[in-house]
Amino acid sequence: MIVIIIVITIFGMIFSALVGYYVCQLRKAAVKARLQNRSFRDSIEGGQSDDFESRLFDLSTIISATQKFSSENKIGQGGFGHVYKGELPDGKEIAVKRLSQGSGQGLEEFKNEVVLIAKLQHRNLVSLLGCCIQEEERMLVYEYLPNRSLDNFIFDQTKKKLLSWKQRLDIIIGIARGLVYLHEDSKLRIIHRDLKASNILLDNQMSPKISDFGIARIFGVEQTEEMTKRVMGTYGYMSPEYAMSGHFSVKSDVFSFGVLMLEIISGKKNWGFNHPDHDLNLIGHTWKQWNEEKAFELVDKEVVEAFSEPDVIKCIQVGLLCVQQRPEDRPTMSSVVFMLSNENAMIAHPKEPGFCVETFSIKIDSSPTGQTSSTSNQVTITALAGR
Repeated sequence: MIVIIIVITIFGMIFSALVGYYVCQLRKAAVKARLQNRSFRDSIEGGQSDDFESRLFDLSTIISATQKFSSENKIGQGGFGHVYKGELPDGKEIAVKRLSQGSGQGLEEFKNEVVLIAKLQHRNLVSLLGCCIQEEERMLVYEYLPNRSLDNFIFDQTKKKLLSWKQRLDIIIGIARGLVYLHEDSKLRIIHRDLKASNILLDNQMSPKISDFGIARIFGVEQTEEMTKRVMGTYGYMSPEYAMSGHFSVKSDVFSFGVLMLEIISGKKNWGFNHPDHDLNLIGHTWKQWNEEKAFELVDKEVVEAFSEPDVIKCIQVGLLCVQQRPEDRPTMSSVVFMLSNENAMIAHPKEPGFCVETFSIKIDSSPTGQTSSTSNQVTITALAGR
């Protein structure tokens, strides 16, 4: 009996110590977040962030707008935290991205998105209305887009039926124009680094808007590429040179756009694609179909209205040009818009793409939130015969 009491006492002490340590760490994290938020707020109010202070939301306003972050108002979630729909006192609808304290998105990524996207204005970029940095809270306030993200349509067996071929093409061209603005037309040259279906939001007219600039990078006027030791992004969308060596440029975004373009056309995911006859991913399958002159078969079977086969083939051809293995072979986004918008545009024959097989062996950040993950599979770039 005495032994049992001793054992229970020891376990109780250990449990209490662990709980105390956990609570202490939470308090330290909260204090650190408050200090960082205060420093960031001071820099904004000091005029170091282009007078962004006018876009600072009070915490009480956000709490009221989202009905205390009610579960009924939650419209999305990710490694960063949750997204809530809200309504301001004037009736304006908003989307609030509330970063969790355990989120890997640190202060730098938060500041990056706040300061960067506030300077960007384009019809195909999501509008950031402001942010809330009060106590330990970090929240981004965006315009509310009723149709949410593109992946909710193209990968959903019911909703994808609502997307006609024309709508899909309009979405592709809209995304391309947004990237042209980022790469060439804005005052800053921006590399997004995490272009994917879930980061494309759709307004009530189904017009696309590029979102989530947490890991975007600004390039100098003469700068063409950069290298990083911290590879961040999403499996299936990263270019070979970025995933393997950390080199990124506008051509890295072009590769991601090419993957996204093929996904919109086919209604299939590049990462997770499966076929009974081979182990290729969507890129590899598309290349195989192209070489066998069966590219037209890639079109999503849920697209029921009539459409032009030459238009489809042109889109697939442009998509393959974007995912070519060598960055220098890929077109610029302005060239992509020209090819897609002009019937008589001359389009080159694509060379072999990168990452035809879905097997990776690299430590990367699998999301823009900074949550490091890895996989033990091998990287394979399969060489298939050219057309």
